[in-house]
Parts: sequence; C-alpha cells; structure tokens
Amino acid sequence: MGKNINFSKCLGIELGSTRIKASVIDSSFEPVSSGDYTWKSSYINKIWTYDLEEVWKGLNEALDKADVSSVDAAGISAMMHGYLAFDKDWNLLVPFRTWQNTITGEAADELTKLFEFNIPQRWSIAHLYQAVLNKEEHIPSLAHITTLAGYVHYKLTGVNAVGIGEASGIFPIDSEKADYDNAMLDKFDSLMAEKNCGIKIREVLPKVLTAGTEAGKLTEEGAKLLGNKLKPGIPFAPPEGDAGTGMTATNAVAPGTGNVSAGTSVFSMIVLDKALSKVYPEIDMVTTPTGKPVAMVHCNNCTNDMNAWVKVLGETVSLFGGNDDTGNLFTKLYEKSLEGDADCGGVMVCNYLAGESITHFDEGRPMVIRNAESNFTLANLTRSMLYSTIATLKTGMDILAGEGVKINSLTGHGGLFKTPVVGQKYLAAACKAPVTVMKTAGEGGPYGMALLAAYMMCAEESGTLEQFLNDNVFKNTEVSVMAPDEADVKGFDKYMESYRSLLDVERTAVNTL
Repeated sequence: MGKNINFSKCLGIELGSTRIKASVIDSSFEPVSSGDYTWKSSYINKIWTYDLEEVWKGLNEALDKADVSSVDAAGISAMMHGYLAFDKDWNLLVPFRTWQNTITGEAADELTKLFEFNIPQRWSIAHLYQAVLNKEEHIPSLAHITTLAGYVHYKLTGVNAVGIGEASGIFPIDSEKADYDNAMLDKFDSLMAEKNCGIKIREVLPKVLTAGTEAGKLTEEGAKLLGNKLKPGIPFAPPEGDAGTGMTATNAVAPGTGNVSAGTSVFSMIVLDKALSKVYPEIDMVTTPTGKPVAMVHCNNCTNDMNAWVKVLGETVSLFGGNDDTGNLFTKLYEKSLEGDADCGGVMVCNYLAGESITHFDEGRPMVIRNAESNFTLANLTRSMLYSTIATLKTGMDILAGEGVKINSLTGHGGLFKTPVVGQKYLAAACKAPVTVMKTAGEGGPYGMALLAAYMMCAEESGTLEQFLNDNVFKNTEVSVMAPDEADVKGFDKYMESYRSLLDVERTAVNTL
C-alpha cells in the first residue's frame, strides 16, 4: 500500500449504456460494495437519447443498493461523446444526443479536413457544428455544451469541468499543454464567424482537468439530488468518460499498454509512444486521464444483439419448464461456443443494431446468414455471435498493426469477459496478441472511476498515475493471460473474409428494409 492513504472509502459512479453503476472501494483499493440500475436509450424522432430525469432516479437506486457510508471522495463517469446543449441558465435546449447517433456525417467530414485531425461523428464538436449547419433553433441560445459525465458533475458540484480523457472526446487535445488544441479552437472560431452564429468556442466548452486534481466538492444542492446519501463537502475527481475509467481499471495508462472494453459498445484504447503516420477515419485520437495520446478504435455495436438472442433463448427454456437465470444462460451459451468450428462453420452474424461509422453505416439491421453447406449448430451460432461483437474492432486494430504499433499488454474488461476464457480467447485470435484479464474484469468503469477518486486523495504522495496503479493498486493482482491460438487465428481470419462480404448484404438490408 502507498504512503499516507488518507481516505476510508472512495465511490465511483458510471452512467453506462445499459446500467448506472456505483462501486465503492476501501483504502486497499478493493471493491467492497456496489449497486446498479438498469436503463436503456430510446429512439425518438430518429435520435438515440436518454431522459435526464431518469439519471437521478437511476443514481439514487444504484446508491441505495451500495453501502456509501463513510465515503470520503467520489467521481462521475459516463458514456463518452454526445451532445448536451444548455442556455446560460443551464436549461436543456434539445434532448440529449448520445454517442449512438450517426447523424453528423457532414460536420465530421468538414471538421476533419479543417483540423487535419480525425473528428468522429459521435464527438461533441461534430454534433455542435452539425446543429449549426442545420440552422437549428437552439443555436442562438447556446451557452454551454458538455457530456453526460460533465452534466452530472456540474449538477453535483457546481463546477463546469471534465477530465482530459473525457474532454478528448469533445474537442481535440494538445497533450503537451493538457488542454484543448489552441490552433484548432482558433480555426473553429473563424468558422463560426463565417456562419454568423455568435459562438465563441472557448466560452462554450467545459474546463479541462487532469487526473489527480480536485474538481470541486459536493454541494448541498447536489447532495439533495442524491437523496442526501453522501455528505456535502466531499471532494470529486474530474469527471471521466468510460474510456478513461476503462484504462484506469485495467492498468493501461502507460505507452505500449492497451485495453479493450466490451459491453454495449466495444472499443480499444492503445497508449502510443509516437504519432501515427497519417489521419485514419477508423482511428480516434484521444488521451489517458493524464493527457497521454491514445489511439482509440470505437465500435457502436457489441453485445446488444447477443443479449437479444439470449432473451429469446431464455424464453425457449421457459417453455419447457426451465428457470435458468440470465447469468447462467449467458455462461452456458458462451461456453457452448467453444465447441464450435474455428471459422463458425460458415454461419455469419451481423450484430448492427445501430449505425457503425468505421464501416460507414448510418443504421443497422441485425441478421444471421448461412448457406446449405453451413454447419448450423448452436455452438457455431453462438460462436459467430461472439465473433461479430469484435469483428468491426478488428478492422481498426489491423490498421494499428500495419502502423507498427507495439502492444506489450492488452487487457480485456467488461461484460464480454465475465465468463472465463471465452471472450479472452476470441479477442486474442482477432488481435493476434496476448490478452490479459484481471480478477476485476467485470468491474469496469465505476471501479476505474473509484480508483481515480482515490488517486486524487493521494496523488501528491503517489507520483504519476502509472506509479500509483503499479505500486498501489495492481501490484499483487491476480491475472489470467491467454496467447492467441494458431487455429483460432486462422479461423477468425477466414470468418473475416466472409464478414466483409456480409457487410454488402447488410448495406442492402439497410437500404431496402
């Protein structure tokens, strides 16, 4: 344990795509209590959104299930990106637009060319500029834009700021200065002047803070929003995105390390020691919670389609009087997939429920395709479902491999890795790299956010974030490392050949159904 640990418990909260989760750690950095609340996005007027009123209901239910007594520090994390627009009095101007939306193609393309820096569709600045291009009614009243984590943090502390990792999904970051890129800010201001819309981007964006700094304290009003479950006055860490908390939770914040977070969406985060040779539309450049450059491959679709299949198969079990709980059903189906052929026997699955920017889809149509020669078994069907969760990710990872990016350590976390071996085995085959899973693999974002809150409490004594994680948190952590199996690698490569052709069928389905 590090020196002068001056807290009893730290709380990490994450507003994820399907659950709002709370995780409490003790002074040994071990998870000791947790709670959650299930929610989901709604597709309203062709916009993926969440009702912000449900944020507070979900937070309170998650905290009710966790033991948050004696919490000395806390932090908020949430889904990165998206668009929350407010007027000067912090009144919401339009419904929350989440990362799932692929409605900013024109803006993203123009900004990528203007900045000579890849701006994905889901980034906050792309949403803002698209609203300007659309001449939306709310633009003249716009005073603030932020993310879901930034909004919740502001409501609880009164501080309009985000962590640098979260900020890197709002607007490009200058890692040397640990702030938004000044030259790009100037370019955007010039663009706004041309559009005569009155926006001065530096006034609109939240402040940028790095890990280890305090980002305000819980106010009386904030405590009331949480049902007075936390004490007013406790310090809050800079709010981070799920990418930054995932890196922290897997000790993947140093150059040469990386992690893959796999749940509703799937993304890899590879910390770089040098810049890529050119701009790739498939690769987002973001940062660690301390500002180091990170290559991010982000895919909108991961386990949602698998979840839908498990629900249907669970209904089938109940027809015959079975009452397996959902967790057991997932485990059994994941394990069954190991009996399948390495290439899934010709059974193909496209898991696109939402659009997918990497492969240029604005919408999705989940599908299963096979031919008369396919070996259509339950094992091959479930294996194909699981391959499909990381097939699009592999496209971006192959680009990084072509760039010569070296990955010394790739750690998996999130729901895909809860069942031992399975997700780890398939990711190793897809990325052609050893994959590590920690015993905390299922903890994910809220655990990482709790660690960032703990780091804030002892940063002065603990050194860099990397030192804090290595020397205090993960020094004796149990890990499982799996190297890629040659047969699996060949099988996944064969699957990918068919998967690329399957996307042509998917495109036809989107256009005709």
